[in-house]
Amino acid sequence: MTYRTIEVKKLSPSIGGVIQGVDLSQPLSDAQFEEIHRALVENLVIFFRDQTLSVEQHKAFGRRFGELHIHPNAPKPFAEHPEVLVIAADEKSKHVAGEEWHSDVTCDPEPPMGSILYMQELPDTGGDTCFANMYQAYEALSEPLKAMLDGMTAIHDSAKAHSYGRRDGSDQQYPRAEHPVIRTHPVSGRKLLFVNRGFTTRIVQLKRPESDAILEMLYRHIETPEFSCRFPWEVGSIAFWDNRCAQHRALFDYWPQRRYAHRVTVCGDKPF
Repeated sequence: MTYRTIEVKKLSPSIGGVIQGVDLSQPLSDAQFEEIHRALVENLVIFFRDQTLSVEQHKAFGRRFGELHIHPNAPKPFAEHPEVLVIAADEKSKHVAGEEWHSDVTCDPEPPMGSILYMQELPDTGGDTCFANMYQAYEALSEPLKAMLDGMTAIHDSAKAHSYGRRDGSDQQYPRAEHPVIRTHPVSGRKLLFVNRGFTTRIVQLKRPESDAILEMLYRHIETPEFSCRFPWEVGSIAFWDNRCAQHRALFDYWPQRRYAHRVTVCGDKPF
């Protein structure tokens, strides 16, 4: 596809585009916004290099795409900016957010449309993020399996994603929701696989052993290398992924060094 206000270079054949020619600290023109949105829909995740954003500028960029989401459980490091998540790890970390393949906050009745991660500090090496194309994951399934899964629903539970950090007696809320196993993207109209190892606990219409077996097969299928790309971060890089059709996984291969980023998340709608 051709663009007039930006340049887009594919990161892999399956997913990911690196965008050049735009300064995200400045307000976007309508033409820039439309082309960045189109690049997101076409590439599922888009990347920007050499950006310098304040918290307010980060939020302003996100708000061009919709209302900003406030995470139900994550710490709020900035009282005046509850929409901003800190994604960080250092020598004290035993886990990092997103170590398993997942889509963000699918436990919500209306999971986020997308997330925008702005990298500010990195280890000497490592700390990449992988992204996977859920259109391809669906399309690569056999026709009998597609037919079986079509119309089925699955439970997505926040308690599964946050099990290692759960504190008994706390006032944290652990939402859960039921979504189609095969989802239709509201913009592209394409079908995609919408279960993930981070949040999904069972397929409602199947017996527990059947559900466990099918979900494990699907999780392994999602990990197929040909569906994915791997993004090497630099300080000042931004990744913006379409949470409806892309999954991601953060690599924690840099302990005990430090990695620090801010994330804002754009609200979405009910899957169908």
